[in-house]
Amino acid sequence: MPIDYKRYCKDWRSRSRFIRFIRAKNKYENCGAINYELHPVTGSKVILTVAHLDHDITNNSFFNLKALCQRCHLQYDALMKARKRIAKKERNQYNLFERKEFPI
Repeated sequence: MPIDYKRYCKDWRSRSRFIRFIRAKNKYENCGAINYELHPVTGSKVILTVAHLDHDITNNSFFNLKALCQRCHLQYDALMKARKRIAKKERNQYNLFERKEFPI
């Protein structure tokens, strides 16, 4: 899913570059895979991304941002995305085990 930069802070690109290239030294912050080189696990080319650790794109504190490869960024976000998907699916469904008043 492409990034909608309108939802991010105005200096997002410079923050992202700082995290990836200066703080992380062009390496993935967990395993040290190097940007634009082959990933040690998958063998595919590494592209560093910046993850919001609390999943809140308005929280751009440097302590909340981390350089991750695309694979690990997707894995990091997977649980939250699954929870959102389930909540959205259940939002308009009645629960068979809870007693609710139905609209007449």
